[in-house]
Amino acid sequence: MSALAYVPEGKIIGVGTGSTANFFIDGLASMKDRITGAVASSEASAARLRSHGIPLFDLNEITELPVYVDGADEIDGQMCMIKGGGAALTREKIVAAVARRFVCICDASKLVGYLGRFPLPVEVIPMASAQVMRALAALGGQPKLRAGVVTDNGNCIIDVAGLEIRDPVELETEINHIVGVVTNGLFARRKADVLLLGEAGGVRTIVGE
Repeated sequence: MSALAYVPEGKIIGVGTGSTANFFIDGLASMKDRITGAVASSEASAARLRSHGIPLFDLNEITELPVYVDGADEIDGQMCMIKGGGAALTREKIVAAVARRFVCICDASKLVGYLGRFPLPVEVIPMASAQVMRALAALGGQPKLRAGVVTDNGNCIIDVAGLEIRDPVELETEINHIVGVVTNGLFARRKADVLLLGEAGGVRTIVGE
């Protein structure tokens, strides 16, 4: 897997969540003796790393995280992303914020002209869900509570369809200012540094500015 080339030996790395991240974790097992360990962005990823015998670290225990590797539900030409289809967006955003480099892995269908066709996930304190949905509707979205989902933080997810996101940084900030929102799935203030895009002819590497 191309992402393994970005893993520095002897270091602790950040690992994302979801089907793409799972492929990376399985590949990481082949070099587990050459890294110190990993910080996981979800309980599911932690369990998968543990099953491969890769040491796990709490983010509060470390001072340096050279790279974070994860997928995306959508990514635009400026390397801004929508993430959170797997409901791990808050922990993903925390780990990504600490990492010096964010390497995103996804297939060509995820690269879009602008974000918003994939419903934007928003993690919300449960008691605030109704008023947050009203606020999101006022922004022009079509919010819907994701049924039966509780995040690793004990919160709920609201998915917002119908958005045409032309200014991801502004919208990320605006939604995060709604009382009751933990965070939203726009990764625009902390976007990807490297995109490994799977295409029919192989993997294309795109480096952000």
